Amino acid sequence: MTTATDQTPESLSPRTREEIASQPALWRHALELANAGVSGIPAAGERVLVLGCGTSYYVGLAYATLREFAGLGETDSLIASEIPPRFRTYDRAVAISRSGTSSELLSAVETLRNQQPGVSVTALLGEQETPLAQLADDVVDLSFADERSVVQTRFPTAQLVLLRGVLARQAAESGRDLKERSSAHSPLAGLSDLPAACDAALAGDLPATGIRQLVILGSGWGAHIAEEAALKVRESAAAWTEAYAVGEYRHGPVATSGPGTLVWGLDELPGDIVEIVEASGGVVEHGCGEPLVELVRLHRYAVELATEAGRNADRPQLLSRSVILRTEGDAP
Repeated sequence: MTTATDQTPESLSPRTREEIASQPALWRHALELANAGVSGIPAAGERVLVLGCGTSYYVGLAYATLREFAGLGETDSLIASEIPPRFRTYDRAVAISRSGTSSELLSAVETLRNQQPGVSVTALLGEQETPLAQLADDVVDLSFADERSVVQTRFPTAQLVLLRGVLARQAAESGRDLKERSSAHSPLAGLSDLPAACDAALAGDLPATGIRQLVILGSGWGAHIAEEAALKVRESAAAWTEAYAVGEYRHGPVATSGPGTLVWGLDELPGDIVEIVEASGGVVEHGCGEPLVELVRLHRYAVELATEAGRNADRPQLLSRSVILRTEGDAP
């Protein structure tokens, strides 16, 4: 039997590396779909709940933040395993799942259906003809971005490119002026440039490995992408990784900074944070300001950390593609 330690670094994680590298073409396809129109995506003005687990939860948080940024409607995002006893009233729920089989997500959708029989449910799915598809009124087919990897690589990024494209189109059709709410890097502008930026991220240099701790910082919807990036690193490399909103890092977490700490911003980090991290012996990596592009770089970095530790990111420890819980009476 061949183990990770028997393999050369170049041979580790080939599937994950390949799927990370496939993203630019998938982002182009996602933008084409968004421009053509996607049935089932929440309409402007609808009150929306997004449900997900793990990566899908962070995608939901990012989408909710972007949708409210665009003024397109109130949007909540919940972890499927942590739903309230009674849901607020919604026009539509969006359930996100690569596999369509995650037990907690299915249970959450069923509970929502029982409480609000009239709510419309849209499933964003990688695998079609699954239990979640049977619960949904509309299914957004994302099988073009599905992957074999256990740790999600291209499914969440292609999904967010698609959703951002739809939001940009809805904002334009609604006549909303986003200039006042736009920062230097508007999340709904310049989307056609994303695939080329992803190409550059795949070819560019990465920070040195050999670190003790990785801290990822983002702002706005990027704070949720920072959480997703940290999850990628934990899953792939089992490395000490944290994620925070940029400003929140000042309020306590910075106390762990020291030699071997790498603080990676999804955008350029404020000078006071740079000063304190470097004074403690840590290192700072400034991002380009586009959270999805930095997520690609961070996922590449996660694979390098895994390789350094002799791990194969294609077969992450203790994880599977879907969390399916046993019910009473199931065989162990």
